Amino acid sequence: MKTYSLTDEQILTQLQEIAKDHGIDLTHEIATITKKLEDNAASTAKVWEKVELARHADRPRTLDYIHLIIDDFVELHGDRYYSDDSAMVGGIGFLDGIPVTVIGNMKGRNLKETIDRNGGMANPEGYRKALRLAKQAEKFGRPIITFIDTQGAYPGLGSEERGIGEAIAVNLREFSQLKTPIICIVIGEGGSGGALGIGVGDKIYMLENAIYSVISPEGCASILLRDSARAKDAAVMLKITAKDILGMKVVNGIIKEPEGGAQNNPKMAAEAIKKQIKDDLEKLMKKSPSILVKYRNKKILEMGVFSE
Repeated sequence: MKTYSLTDEQILTQLQEIAKDHGIDLTHEIATITKKLEDNAASTAKVWEKVELARHADRPRTLDYIHLIIDDFVELHGDRYYSDDSAMVGGIGFLDGIPVTVIGNMKGRNLKETIDRNGGMANPEGYRKALRLAKQAEKFGRPIITFIDTQGAYPGLGSEERGIGEAIAVNLREFSQLKTPIICIVIGEGGSGGALGIGVGDKIYMLENAIYSVISPEGCASILLRDSARAKDAAVMLKITAKDILGMKVVNGIIKEPEGGAQNNPKMAAEAIKKQIKDDLEKLMKKSPSILVKYRNKKILEMGVFSE
């Protein structure tokens, strides 16, 4: 026997019809459900505002933060297997005198740049480039900073043929074992495996208006809710805001943004990021490589573990 569950909207409509047709006083019940619907609408609007801010066209990108935070930055190219991938950028520079390696997803600012950078969705060569730079950083004892901002890895045919799944999986394994400090920051969208491919670190942070999710709200709405137009509802279900992710202990903290979003004052946002990185590096660089790896893996294994 099939069972069907009614939505709050349907229950409210039925109660209103019963009250009208049979003269029954259901004022309290109707008021309770109406209040619930209003609260849900307000919550949905607040979450969707975060999604829009995370995707804002003027929001600072990875290279913007690199140029504001890192001195003498030199971008490095290529994965030494197939080609370079402009959707993933990386290189070396100095953070107040500390030599560091920086890696990040790079979205475009206009139509041409978005096409050139594939919307920030990296192919396998992007993740292999990231791993090459991370291994180089380990070899020379440089801390690694990653900036995460992507809807996900590119799911095209060529990407699949060249092993996008394997490339991300290898990164997850190798980043977990790198014997150098790693700090990851979600600056915009942290989408699915595309984010995880450079998202394994000793410390992981999100900007206040960033989002982090296993799938985009639109994708979730299409698959689970059977209606892509319900992306806003899906965003609430996914719990993708920085506050939600911090509550699940997936990230270590939230970095505050300027009023109205990082796009309103990129320099202030960069200064907040830089301060957090410096504070962490001061502690992480004092730890032995084996201790770093031990506690990084402990953190990874504790994700998703809960008790009732």
